[in-house]
Amino acid sequence: MDEAPSTVSGNLIDVVAGEVYPATITIDDGRIAHVERESRHYDSFLVPGLVDAHVHVESSMLVPSEFARVAVTHGTTATVSDPHEIANVLGIDGVDYMIDNGRCTPFRFHFGAPACVPATDFETAGGRLDPEQVEALLARPEVLYLSEMMNVPGVIRGDPAVHAKLAAARRHGKPVDGHAPGLRGAALAAYVAAGIQTCHETLTLDEGREKARFGMKLLVREGSAARNLDELLPLIEEFPDRCMLCSDDLHPHDLVRGHIDDMLRRGVAAGLDPLVLLRCATLNPARHYGLGIGLLQTGDAADFLRIDGLDGFHVLETRIGGRPVARDGRTLLPRRPGAAVNRFHARRLSTEDLAVPDRSRPIEVIGVREGQLVTERLTLEPSARDGRLVADPARDLLKLVVFNRYQPDAAPAVGFIQGFGLKQGALASSVAHDSHNIVAAGASDEDLVRAINRIVDHRGGLAAVAGPLDETLPLPVAGIMSDDDGWRVAERYAALDRIARELGSPLAAPFMTLSFMALLVIPALKLSDRGLFDGERFAFTGLHREP
Repeated sequence: MDEAPSTVSGNLIDVVAGEVYPATITIDDGRIAHVERESRHYDSFLVPGLVDAHVHVESSMLVPSEFARVAVTHGTTATVSDPHEIANVLGIDGVDYMIDNGRCTPFRFHFGAPACVPATDFETAGGRLDPEQVEALLARPEVLYLSEMMNVPGVIRGDPAVHAKLAAARRHGKPVDGHAPGLRGAALAAYVAAGIQTCHETLTLDEGREKARFGMKLLVREGSAARNLDELLPLIEEFPDRCMLCSDDLHPHDLVRGHIDDMLRRGVAAGLDPLVLLRCATLNPARHYGLGIGLLQTGDAADFLRIDGLDGFHVLETRIGGRPVARDGRTLLPRRPGAAVNRFHARRLSTEDLAVPDRSRPIEVIGVREGQLVTERLTLEPSARDGRLVADPARDLLKLVVFNRYQPDAAPAVGFIQGFGLKQGALASSVAHDSHNIVAAGASDEDLVRAINRIVDHRGGLAAVAGPLDETLPLPVAGIMSDDDGWRVAERYAALDRIARELGSPLAAPFMTLSFMALLVIPALKLSDRGLFDGERFAFTGLHREP
């Protein structure tokens, strides 16, 4: 039985016309049937539902339907979601899993076709999407765009498989997302000329200005590890029609605390026009991607928020299709747990597996940068014992391990990292972008092996160990997501995060930072399951510095 028409009143933020006026909207059958302007003033404001313009839902460690339950409490009603994390584990079956689970909720998920699975040929992934599979995804009406093209060298050098995927997007009339950290000049021009339209990896104002002048849309990012909002806020004032807001990767405890609403609050506090910011979070992504969302226009889907004001931006109520989905910080969406699909074949390790011979030469070391995905390439004298290289927590020189989880006979790759800060113990995770092998950092081989074996035993998860301490968060869905309640997952993740700090890490997001130490497409130095990788030369490099 159809519901009777209903009305909601408030000061309406019209992001299309650029106006704010008191109004009563009439909702009929999930859509806005009428908008009536009024002369009175209301205490609350009506705002279109917020859009995260680029997010990997898997990074929340929640299945889509559970991500939605949390996100709506912050006024997010839609995402532009790249499912390449699960695609790297399960291939096209992983993309189907995300789409199917997302259909269990009224939340507006808009998925893309992953462009780089695996992200490179220099690592081992569980899934692979060739150009024919990418084209098959792009042919589907529910797949709206080609996800971030991370293979920048492949674009510029004319790699046939890369350009076949770009051509498929053109044939199907779908936008193409980019991924170009630090790309400038002629290389950037060639990248944009290939048809790539956005970038969420901008790090500096000058870089962002150059990208915008080449015609790119700028996705200003504030995630758990990569936090670029404060640096890039001026771009929103300079290019208000070319900017969108996104989180990219947001771990569960951060998602529980805030989402795009928090970016709006911070932008307003910095002096930006609230209407301009709201357009970046609603109108701009809706137009660029052709999203099926409402913008508080007559005939639109009734996707909107009621907020207390444009300064605090406190969400009083969230509606999707006219129905309340969150109120006063509480979700009204029911749980829809996902099936525990997975691909995990790693064996248990011993300390002998992590032995690195001492060659009496300096070593190449990954240098962590707080709040950034890019790393430094350091050359340091190693610490050795009994003819083997060892971690030296007194120098903040830890061992880093990436271990192939898809092949039972694989050997781990071992490197060294500085800036992680652990004084004791080890952290391990099967959330390791983008192939999601096991990644671990530790102050001793014994603790590294303990932490890695916890992940192996659970077939995916996060672990922290030190002496008697032994904490694990299982992630049974593809080894990267939980099927549990979002708030419980956030609580357990926050506990692990606290443990990482107690073990000495000064990083704002230790586990998130750890997860990116295997992301080869971000310079300068990273670790693959096959060895140390130079992200600037896009080639493997030796651990020991050549004499």
